[in-house]
Amino acid sequence: MSRYKIWDQHGLNFVTLTVNDWTDVFIRKQYKDILLDSLRFCQAEKGLVICAYVVMSSHVHLAVAASGSLTLSDILRDFKKFTSRRILQEIQTGGYESRKEWIMERFVCRDNEKADSQLHQFWKPDNHPIALFTQPVIAQKIDYIHENPVKEGWVERAEHYLYSSASNYATGSGLLNVTLLDVY
Repeated sequence: MSRYKIWDQHGLNFVTLTVNDWTDVFIRKQYKDILLDSLRFCQAEKGLVICAYVVMSSHVHLAVAASGSLTLSDILRDFKKFTSRRILQEIQTGGYESRKEWIMERFVCRDNEKADSQLHQFWKPDNHPIALFTQPVIAQKIDYIHENPVKEGWVERAEHYLYSSASNYATGSGLLNVTLLDVY
């Protein structure tokens, strides 16, 4: 059982969604696009408010809240369930994954009660939520989110990384529409 819990289900939270075994799945555009399409759907249909995001090779950082009747936990559960199925399907049938067998082996988990039972677990179960309720903490987490690709050496400036909301904050546009927070 995890010690992490989203205490304010409609408040702003920093969450990290991690691919099982820290597998570098999001190095392919196809998988990142599935992820972004699902985030867009959650924004439009489930009340997900995204204030900042970054897609790294094996994890995703989000500063998010829930604005509708669904809780943030419910939205994240549905998001992870859908993206897990869709990305695993794409890995298996997309035809461009040279590491298919190796990747799929990373996601096999065995049920303790049935030795012959196997299923795939794409995401780690926990989201490690951190409630964001003060201006300095919000600013620190948004900076952390945006600086991840810079620290990895992928880009020199955060706003140059395509799969991040840093460009939304720098120029007003990006791949996803986000709710900009005035934290600077």
